[in-house]
Amino acid sequence: MIINASTPPKGTVRSWLDHRAENDGIAFTFPDGEADLTWRELRDKAKLIAQGLVAKDISKSESIAIVYPNCRDGVLAIYGVLYGGFRATMINLVAGNDAISYALDHSEARMAFVHPSAIDLFDQANESSIERSELPLNSEHAEIYDLQPEDDALLMYTSGTTGRPKGVIHSHASLLAGGWTTAVAHELGPQDRGFCVLPVYHINGLCVTIMGALVSGGSISMCARFSASRFWQNAERSKVTWFSIVPTIVSHLLHAESEPSGLTRDRIRFGRSASSPLAPDVQSAFEKRFGIPIVETMGLTETAAQILSNPLPPAVRKIGSPGIAFGNDVAVFDSDFKPCDVNVEGEIVIRGPNVMKEYLKNRAATRESFAGDWLRTGDLGRMDEDGYVFVTGRLKELIIKGGENIAPREIDEALYSHPDVVEAAAFSVKCDRYGETVEAAVKLTDGSQVVEGILQDICQEKLGDFKRPDRVHILPELPKGPSGKIQRAKIISML
Repeated sequence: MIINASTPPKGTVRSWLDHRAENDGIAFTFPDGEADLTWRELRDKAKLIAQGLVAKDISKSESIAIVYPNCRDGVLAIYGVLYGGFRATMINLVAGNDAISYALDHSEARMAFVHPSAIDLFDQANESSIERSELPLNSEHAEIYDLQPEDDALLMYTSGTTGRPKGVIHSHASLLAGGWTTAVAHELGPQDRGFCVLPVYHINGLCVTIMGALVSGGSISMCARFSASRFWQNAERSKVTWFSIVPTIVSHLLHAESEPSGLTRDRIRFGRSASSPLAPDVQSAFEKRFGIPIVETMGLTETAAQILSNPLPPAVRKIGSPGIAFGNDVAVFDSDFKPCDVNVEGEIVIRGPNVMKEYLKNRAATRESFAGDWLRTGDLGRMDEDGYVFVTGRLKELIIKGGENIAPREIDEALYSHPDVVEAAAFSVKCDRYGETVEAAVKLTDGSQVVEGILQDICQEKLGDFKRPDRVHILPELPKGPSGKIQRAKIISML
């Protein structure tokens, strides 16, 4: 099986894992101390888990809840479920009891693989009498189901910031395509080792790293969680050649004291940033300090992660843009669902092999999310003459002040221009005079003497008086989702 830059991978996760097992080699390393996992051992254990589920009369494509942090057994659980033809239902460990309970019930799972550290969390949320199991689970004599590329593979719930979480269903084909778009854009091969510090119950951790390695034949170094103080040390110990993080992590690394060694700087080809826009000032400062290029990208749960990416150096990377399409088609549509002219703002839409099958048990939401065969992302943006997309905001996050649209992102970027700002997020607040007005929240470096007025003045200088936040709240921490993406709606409820 060879990666073709113009053709998505054929087959299933099972067939690709069988292929990788033939050549063996290291699949996963774990800097936190767990034993390495080879492709052959991973395949053999995945098959045993799959046979065990069949022996328990679990039907093909039935949901199996996976309640695991990043760890060796978590990888085995994911591959075991996928190998057997079941629907891997990833449970977000930090979503809160109500959201976890909803996902468990809505998925109709009858069985869950639960890490020992998550047992209490699972038991509190388990209102559907789901059977809890730990690995290993095996029955060598059970015959596993036949698999086709269009069969269900993954069920992952959106963050639900604007209502109930939606269950996104991916097939084996779209899951592999998600890994393929990453591998093609970043020119990944068997010699590459990615660094996974994002949770695998988020689409970035699962598709970009796990599926990216499966398709490319490379390997992954997986940490239980992100640590700014140990990031470069673990990267050096594991000999990684690339890493995938989010803008808040980029900012935290930039403000941390630890530095990569010269050998690590030379070995790492690039870092990639995704999940939310990366402020240009933060990107430039990171690259200047560490000498490692950051490739900004964009992806969705509904697209098995990546839809856009900047090319690797020395090709053109446009700072402030998540790049061009790789492996799928991307366009910008107006309100009538017609293509916009060059550099005209509209909604970013996508079609391709990595697009989801549907939202589980939600035909209305599935129907509303498509314009013909184009998936509506809900993101506003424009496309330049070279095909680079520039994201200007979210349809549902726009601040409408006195009838004028203000994208929170431009306020964020103005705030990030101050070197003491580690995290920043603007949001709307109801206002009798304008309907809505602008406020923001920031986290500052330890010991910073920056006050609210300084940050307001920076915004006024860069954006004008109309977009100057009425308040800039200085907080010890901003609420974030599982990928590290700042959650604006939760800031409002906190305040």
